[in-house]
Amino acid sequence: MTAPIVILVEPQLAENIGMTARAMANFGLSELRLVAPKNGWPKKGVREAASGATHVLDGARLYDTVPAAIGDLHHLLATTARERGQMKRVLAPEPALAGVAERIGRGERVGLMFGRERVGLTNDEVSLADAIVTFPVTEEFPSLNLAQAVLLMGYEWRRAAGLAALRFSGEMLSPPATREAVLSLFASLEDTLAEAGFYPPEKREIIARNMRDMLHRMAMTEQDVRTFRGALRALNRRAKPDAG
Repeated sequence: MTAPIVILVEPQLAENIGMTARAMANFGLSELRLVAPKNGWPKKGVREAASGATHVLDGARLYDTVPAAIGDLHHLLATTARERGQMKRVLAPEPALAGVAERIGRGERVGLMFGRERVGLTNDEVSLADAIVTFPVTEEFPSLNLAQAVLLMGYEWRRAAGLAALRFSGEMLSPPATREAVLSLFASLEDTLAEAGFYPPEKREIIARNMRDMLHRMAMTEQDVRTFRGALRALNRRAKPDAG
């Protein structure tokens, strides 16, 4: 699936362009358009801030105006943290990117437009968009760093596109322990504790049952049992040094 296009309007800092490229690469966005970046294409700091996402920077395209940057798009979303007083749909990132995924699935080209670091987009620039996307940030501090805003949109895009599979999972790599292995561990543990004088004579059975329940709640794997048994052997060796 083709991803949406990220458009930065008059970005001022090379570091923000680089960090935007990094955020894009994190979530599979690769097409970056820059509208009149301050001082032109940055010479210093941009690649370092991209932290390896140089393919995004290498493919970035520069434009003089917003209309030139969006001319080939079918749909455009403008991000802003401020009320604009315009009769325009306002969406949260999740439904906005769900709509983007549907449009891209139909073969449309969609842009996500972000404004200047300090003042954002102008009202005229917002008026060129089909809808506004704003983030559910706090009233006390609504400002987002440029790359942070791109990161949030990239994350929602990946979810909406059905691409948000985790890179690794926490499934057990060792199979569950058999009852035989668990019962053998219980016997070894209880013998070791008895030799160490752990049990009050009148409470051994109660304490042993409680400890078995504790270990059962762990749903131990074969590796768990091997580890416990190895630890018990080490303790027994230390408690019984060789004679002489």
